[in-house]
Amino acid sequence: MKKLTTPLTKEKVRELHAGDTVLLSGTIYTARDAAHKRIVELLDKGEPLPLDLKDAVIYYVGPTPAPPGRVIGSAGPTTSGRMDAYAPRLIAEGETGMIGKGLRTDAVVQAMQEHTAVYFAATGGAGALLSSRILEAEVIAWEDLGTEALRRLKVQDLPLTVVIDCAGHDLYKEAPLQYKKG
Repeated sequence: MKKLTTPLTKEKVRELHAGDTVLLSGTIYTARDAAHKRIVELLDKGEPLPLDLKDAVIYYVGPTPAPPGRVIGSAGPTTSGRMDAYAPRLIAEGETGMIGKGLRTDAVVQAMQEHTAVYFAATGGAGALLSSRILEAEVIAWEDLGTEALRRLKVQDLPLTVVIDCAGHDLYKEAPLQYKKG
């Protein structure tokens, strides 16, 4: 088990390998497809972003409302493929980490290799458990998107698995081959 703290520099990313388990602490951001679309629109217009993408980690999550006494509700990962149209651009702009679940396109993996980024999986169906690792949550942009608003989170020991590393090794593709070999 590796312990990581943000910012997630390229040097830290290079030390990660598909299959590694990680406990991530520090500041991360939430964004789903609607927020990703707005980020890319701002980039296209040359306008300032509400977050700094350099060495940033974005969690693909739309958390539920916070129950009394909690900073956030259930915070399980959403399917990453919905962000694949936008991810290569954000990676090229400095994003070094993505958290979600599910397969990624070849274009995303190629951008990860070219710009040194990593894709982490968070356990689907464990949103209540994952939310217990979130210490602070603040909407920083696009409150009109509701659950898909851009948020800044402070996390402590968020449990993740490196699914695709910056060399392009993909646990989703390689693990079944290892299993078949016996």
